Amino acid sequence: MFDLTGKVAVVTGAAQGLGFAMATALAEAGAEIISVGLGDHSELVETVNKLNKRCQFINADFTDSEAVITAAKQTLIMADGIDILVNNAGITIVEPTIGYDLEKFNMTMDVNVKAVFLITQVIGEHMIERKSGKIINIGSVQSLLGTYDNLAYVGSKHAVAGMTKCMANDWGKYGINVNAIAPGFMISENTRKLRTNEKVVKELTESIPLKRWGEAKDLAGSVVFLASSGSDYVNGHILVVDGGFVNS
Repeated sequence: MFDLTGKVAVVTGAAQGLGFAMATALAEAGAEIISVGLGDHSELVETVNKLNKRCQFINADFTDSEAVITAAKQTLIMADGIDILVNNAGITIVEPTIGYDLEKFNMTMDVNVKAVFLITQVIGEHMIERKSGKIINIGSVQSLLGTYDNLAYVGSKHAVAGMTKCMANDWGKYGINVNAIAPGFMISENTRKLRTNEKVVKELTESIPLKRWGEAKDLAGSVVFLASSGSDYVNGHILVVDGGFVNS
């Protein structure tokens, strides 16, 4: 049920961190990988190749709409068919709402929202033609909550949740499942600045029932589940992976 042998998965922002872990998990389940985004893809390629799976990559700046569209179209040339799309690439710029720099706001929306829309539009049309596909958007617990001094990121992740539900409604009739994963407080590059504040880290850890921050590997099972036939009747769902934080 969770075997992805013969499937092709496009994963954005997979050169490091959460995206790297999810791409590796999909490869371990049998999928071939196409990594899209900036960064050094060599470690991912090596890791996936050691699993006897192919890993191709496309360098693309997600603040550049034309580059995103071009990269999405290129994935369709690189593979006979795209079965899985994981929209993971994202950025966080934490600043007070008053005085928040417009350029940084636009950059956050370009990467976290517009790029998701553009790449999914291209690959989604391909999936509609094939009458099948699994689309997994990476949101956040901030898709469900609010926080302090992080308006652009929180707004963008609420948008990801909303787009997920709309796509699920629009494309379910074509055999396409669209869901999202909402990670909690994870040890990642996006939380590096936050994790320098020992007081905040301590308070947040105490608020998590499992009493620890998430690691990249904690998303492996969730992404494989949503990419597999095991989730064929799951659609428009926001799967929270946060150690119980939201419900605490």
